[in-house]
Amino acid sequence: MTEAVNVSGSLRRRMTLTLIGGAAVLAVVLYAVVRLYAAQIAQQGQDSILAASVTSILDAAILRDGTVEVDFPYAALSMLSTASDDRVFYAIHKNETLLSGYEHLSPPDGTSHTSGTYLAETPDGALIRVATDSRTLVGTDTRSVITVSVAQTQEALQVTLNGISRNVALFGAGFFCLSALLSFWASASTITPIRRLTSSIARRGPQDLSPVASPVPSEMVSLVASLNRLMGRLDKALAQSEDFIAEAAHRVRTPLATVRSHAEAMLHRVDQDENRKALRSMVRAIDESSRAAGQLLDHAMITFRTDHLERKELDLTELLQELVLRLTPVADMKDITLHVESKEPVLVSADAILLQNAIRNLIDNALKYSPVESDVMIHVSARPLPTLEIRDQGAGFPQDQIAHLSSRFSRGDNAKGIIGSGLGLTIAQEVAEAHGGALKLSNLPGGGACVTFSL
Repeated sequence: MTEAVNVSGSLRRRMTLTLIGGAAVLAVVLYAVVRLYAAQIAQQGQDSILAASVTSILDAAILRDGTVEVDFPYAALSMLSTASDDRVFYAIHKNETLLSGYEHLSPPDGTSHTSGTYLAETPDGALIRVATDSRTLVGTDTRSVITVSVAQTQEALQVTLNGISRNVALFGAGFFCLSALLSFWASASTITPIRRLTSSIARRGPQDLSPVASPVPSEMVSLVASLNRLMGRLDKALAQSEDFIAEAAHRVRTPLATVRSHAEAMLHRVDQDENRKALRSMVRAIDESSRAAGQLLDHAMITFRTDHLERKELDLTELLQELVLRLTPVADMKDITLHVESKEPVLVSADAILLQNAIRNLIDNALKYSPVESDVMIHVSARPLPTLEIRDQGAGFPQDQIAHLSSRFSRGDNAKGIIGSGLGLTIAQEVAEAHGGALKLSNLPGGGACVTFSL
């Protein structure tokens, strides 16, 4: 039963969470990588435009009569216009002397021989991207180094990156949701062979211990092979147990019956009262041993067969009448009359051997505890459940012990001097429960015991 299994969590849940966790990590990594790559591409685009602006200004610079002249091209700054109206700054230096533009746009290393792009800040703290390049102008007797710096704020770039980030985040969320759905599907598909194997074994009957022959994934080969070996050993052990019970019943009962017959024969030949008393005690001890051994073996057989019920359709009334016919000689020894009351056939699907054993024990108990010259009434009914009710005219069950009398080896205070093992009611109860029924003990209002055996 599942209540007895030590459960350590769900394999499907563990697999699903692992896959979803992996998908979440991949989504975060994807977002970070794409955003970084997009930022690099966008920055490279802005740097290219800044560099083109710087080049166009340098191309317009000339040296005339020792004076630097720059015919400032309109396109040099117009190409930097953006939807966010980024601010644009420029500076033109001649040999580190500012000719035009903003003073804060000085080369980062303080020299006029520099080129490239870098980040800087305006006096008001705004972040700008600066592109710088230099050109040497040679005149008749002069040589001048012209350095041009063009800068632009980052608002448009940031807006672009934010849009890209939103799109990437939406894409990552969609990827994660799709991965989560695929994780549920993958885990369910992976668990399906295990569920199919479980269902195949659960649908088997108690006697079906054949190996699992249906194909299984390679990862389950070791498990199924171990299961097949276990079922093979169990099948062999059960067969050996059944053979042992049958052989033990024969080997125990036969010698005891032989010893009893010799003791009875000796009893008729002995004249001394003391010896006859000893032989009677011997016969009684043999009877008790024989009955105890027989019921122990019956109980072992019933314990085995309750897990391997060999059900077949039979008439409970007909089976009862056969048992009554066999037990009539025993009842006649006490002048007890067995009455069977049944108005119709009671058809049941049951194990005939177990049913005979249980009913025989119940009738035998009624005969043992009934007074001489009394009646035992046996009533059979089919509704609401197939039920057998046995009533005797004895002293009844001890009321304070009635709840425990069906326990193994339990006997009431009224059993003194009566041969028994305390297993008869136990056997009947286990057989009833194996067939989905119950055993109920009660006392009759006018005296006597009543046993209700239902299936």
